[in-house]
Amino acid sequence: MSKPLVRIEHLTKTYKMGDLEVHALRGVDLTINSGEFIAIMGASGSGKTTLMNLIGCLDKPTSGTYTLDGTDVHTINEEDLAELRNQKIGYVFQSFYLLPRTTAYENVELPLLYRTRMSHHQRKELTRKAMQNVSMEDRAHHFPNQLSGGQQQRVAIARAIVNEPVILLADEPTGNLDSRTGVEVMAVFQELHKQGITIILVTHERDISEYAERIITFRDGKIRSDIGNPKIRNAFVDLQSLPPVDED
Repeated sequence: MSKPLVRIEHLTKTYKMGDLEVHALRGVDLTINSGEFIAIMGASGSGKTTLMNLIGCLDKPTSGTYTLDGTDVHTINEEDLAELRNQKIGYVFQSFYLLPRTTAYENVELPLLYRTRMSHHQRKELTRKAMQNVSMEDRAHHFPNQLSGGQQQRVAIARAIVNEPVILLADEPTGNLDSRTGVEVMAVFQELHKQGITIILVTHERDISEYAERIITFRDGKIRSDIGNPKIRNAFVDLQSLPPVDED
C-alpha cells in the first residue's frame, strides 16, 4: 500500500504588500501518496502556484505544517533544506531553463555535479538513464538551439529526474508548446508515472489535467475539489519515431 509522501496540515501563506495583506493560501490540508500522478488546477491567483512553491521548498508558509517523505520541512535549517531540494525534489517549468552553450547531456548531468561523493562513472550512468527515460539519448550532444521545444522540455525533464527524486513537480510544463508537442510531453510524464515516480503538475488547461489520475482544483486559496479521474486520457506517442532534428 502506498505511503503518504506529502502531508500538509492547515497551511497558510500571506504576502504583505505595504499595508495590504494577500492571503494566497487559507488553511490547506492535503495528503499525497507515493506514486500518485496529480494535476492541480485553478485560475490565476487561486493559490495553485503558491502551493507548488511550498511543496518544492522554494518558499516558506506563514503557518501550518508540511512533511515531505517523513521530514518536517519547517524545522530544518537552510543547509539541510538545500540538500532536500537537490536530492528529493525534481522541478520542471514552463520555460525550459537549459544552459544554451551546454549540450543536452551536460544540462542533464548538472545537478549531479553538486554530489561530491559521486564518481564520474555513477554520474555517467544516471545521466544516461535519465536521458533514456525521456527518449533523448540520441540527442545527447545537441545544443538546445538544435532541439525542438518538445525536445528541450524532455531534456529539462531528464535533468529533473537525474537525481532520482522522490517527487517531480511540473509547473505549466506544456505552456510554451503546441498541442501536439504537449501530448508528447504528457506521454513522458505518464511513462514516468508508470515507473512509480510521484508527479504533481500545475496547469490551467483542463485537457492537460485529464492525463493525471487525480485532479485538485483551487479557488481563493482553498481546495474546492479533489477527485479521482475515472477517464484518464492516454498520450500514446512513440517518442522514438518522431522526426530527427535538422542539423546545420
